Amino acid sequence: MRIALVGFGKMGHMLKETALSRGHDVVLTTDPVALDADFKSDDCAKVAEKCRDLNVQGIIEFTHPSVVVSNISALVPTGIPLVVGTTGWDSSLDKVKAMVKEWGSSFLYSSNFSIGVNIFYKIVEKAAALMNSFDFYDASSWEIHHNQKHDSPSGTALEIAKRVVAGLDRKNNIVFGNFEGKPLPEDFQISSVRLGTVPGTHTVAFDSQADTIELTHRARSRAGFALGAVTALEWLTEKNTDGSEKKGVFTTDDIFKDF
Repeated sequence: MRIALVGFGKMGHMLKETALSRGHDVVLTTDPVALDADFKSDDCAKVAEKCRDLNVQGIIEFTHPSVVVSNISALVPTGIPLVVGTTGWDSSLDKVKAMVKEWGSSFLYSSNFSIGVNIFYKIVEKAAALMNSFDFYDASSWEIHHNQKHDSPSGTALEIAKRVVAGLDRKNNIVFGNFEGKPLPEDFQISSVRLGTVPGTHTVAFDSQADTIELTHRARSRAGFALGAVTALEWLTEKNTDGSEKKGVFTTDDIFKDF
């Protein structure tokens, strides 16, 4: 596959290495500041034009929350399958879905492409469903990331919280950061720490007077995220069983739906 990488920071370099190792051609890397990017521009329309000119077959976007929606708006009309790994743009999701529908495009996004994290989501869902029957367990979560991460809480932490709250009838209000006073029984807290070079750690805890149960996913490097994103693009560009192309908005849940 002829792949374009929009955003060529640390994650972009890992994506290139992973894509090449899986037999793909990375024909374009774009970034306004990366010295070794093929195309140095912050003009989204020009990036999209470059993708067309080079007959790109798939795009992976890992940039910054401040520019991701502009990138999506320029890239979706190309019709080239697009995978977005940037987080922090949830408020624009309805707009993006409408855009993808209008252009009949193929679009996949996720708060975290790590295969291990997506397995962790499934484990958390099952744990929450089990704990729903034992109301003497309280629940909370926390996450730690490197000090260069732009969004807080992380998109992964938000996704974990949504899945826990969906499974626990007694929790219906997600609270970010610290409480101003005593928490209410229905509050589910996400705490965030930014520290050094930590790739990412997420913990969900269920606590009672008798014991504490903790579930933790700890990333060792960005390699898992890169592998998951490239694998997601491979899935998005594969035809359906009836021979048709995948069109619409997808998430990693669609990839893992049979597990």
